[in-house]
Amino acid sequence: MLLTQDQEMIRDAVRAFAQQELWPHAPRWDKEHTFPAQAHQGLAELGAYGICVPEEYGGAGLDYLTLALVLEEIAAGDGGTSTPISVTNCPYNAILMRYGSQAQKQQWLAPAARGQMLGAFALTEPHVGSDASALRTTAVKQGDDYVINGIKQFITSGANGHAAIVIAVTDKGAGKRGMSAFVVPTHQLGNTGWQVARLEDKLGQHSSDTAQINLVDCRVPAANLIGEEGEGYKIALSALEGGRIGIAAQSVGMARSALEVAIAYAKERESFGTAIIHHQAVAFRLADCATRLEAARQLIWHAASLRDAGKPCLKEAAMAKLLATETAEAVCSAAIQTLGGYGYVSDFPLERIYRDVRVCQIYEGTSDVQKIIITRAL
Repeated sequence: MLLTQDQEMIRDAVRAFAQQELWPHAPRWDKEHTFPAQAHQGLAELGAYGICVPEEYGGAGLDYLTLALVLEEIAAGDGGTSTPISVTNCPYNAILMRYGSQAQKQQWLAPAARGQMLGAFALTEPHVGSDASALRTTAVKQGDDYVINGIKQFITSGANGHAAIVIAVTDKGAGKRGMSAFVVPTHQLGNTGWQVARLEDKLGQHSSDTAQINLVDCRVPAANLIGEEGEGYKIALSALEGGRIGIAAQSVGMARSALEVAIAYAKERESFGTAIIHHQAVAFRLADCATRLEAARQLIWHAASLRDAGKPCLKEAAMAKLLATETAEAVCSAAIQTLGGYGYVSDFPLERIYRDVRVCQIYEGTSDVQKIIITRAL
């Protein structure tokens, strides 16, 4: 697949920003568990928060292939920084674009697309991971409002986000058809019903907060209901294709940086009188990594192009996520092996990238879930 000149220009602009403003600071953000608000503002100014949102709502009016390019470059600078941007673009923006009313698009989509708000997606609960139909969070209609109560788990930007799409049960007896979707402002916008119970102490991605959220008598106007009551399950699943393409792209970005570090090291490090890249054991390992990474990238671009063409891509998005995320971990591991002991210490960036990339096989659907989806399509 070939990129257009415009796509290459956008990719190069984001790459330059990521290498100047993200990569040098990523080690400190990781150690200090810092959310890089200033860097996010710079990315917002580049249009990274609303890649696929039409210009009339403050977005860049571009496509999912471009979103994949942007997320790869951001993740190459810092994996944790790319995750909130991925979630804001899809599922948050994607759901509001497809199902939101005009009023909701003006109030909740446009500010996010302009980078004035960070979006979140609250589906998972402590007892519910892959089985999204077993939710316990409820939303009860009271007059002109809904009152939401429940616990949401592993919410990206749960602490730093400004608004979230929350999936809750409005009809307990209707199963999947009893779930509904709501736009819920967070504590950042003064909602006392949105309570950050705790921030997870994670293996990696320390520059992105992951929170447990308690929704305690969380009152939102009935106008914040997205679509109709009972459409929440369908709405939640609708954005998974785009979300999986995004996670696949960010995993390739992280692995690419790890591979670049390994190649640079292999060209400089000498053993037995020559640079170690001249030893087949090292050279073939790097060649395998480069080949597998390019194959993953091309599959991501293919899935994104199908989505942009309006064609079904559930299987292809699952394939892209499965291949890209598992390849990324393997590439990061091979990069560490190439540096030997230096790859294992925090003086070099590989151990951080390895930690950051591991979660990509878990969120937006585990590798096992992707295999189920692919199998069903065969």
